[in-house]
Amino acid sequence: MVLKEKTQLMDADAVRRALTRIAHEILERNKGTENLVLLGIRTRGYPLAERLAKKIKEIEGVAVPVSPLDITAYRDDVVERGEAQPKGAVDLPFGLAGKKVVLVDDVLYTGRTVRAALDAVMDLGRASAIQLAVLIDRGHRELPIRPDFVGKNVPTSRRETVAVRIQEIDGEDRVVLLQP
Repeated sequence: MVLKEKTQLMDADAVRRALTRIAHEILERNKGTENLVLLGIRTRGYPLAERLAKKIKEIEGVAVPVSPLDITAYRDDVVERGEAQPKGAVDLPFGLAGKKVVLVDDVLYTGRTVRAALDAVMDLGRASAIQLAVLIDRGHRELPIRPDFVGKNVPTSRRETVAVRIQEIDGEDRVVLLQP
């Protein structure tokens, strides 16, 4: 199926403003940076988490730990995709015990990716809290998962696709809605 661009949802400035707002909201909700860590769900969640960490440092003058989170082994579709890996294959450069973890992803859709990320985090240690920050929430949840921080809510049909393009991977910052 060929997808074509229907509309642009966010340009580079809108992405920047959304991340700045999310960084402020994270700091406000967590009363600063103490015990705060950011985990970016691969692939596009990690560069977004790095940007949030940079914004937080600009605001508070404190560098918060940030790491990618590879959830491949925790996905419920690994058998279908032929990518089965042993659980526990996730490794972080810091511990999560007692930390306030903010999971960062580009698009929240069914909630299955976040469920896999939660399983991975639980295997890595007992965090004091786990929060979710997403650039786009497009609805259509299959699991009872709700983001704590949202850049933009976008009502979509199931036939449409939200494509987040970020500089670090795609050479540009923008979010577009694609349709068949």
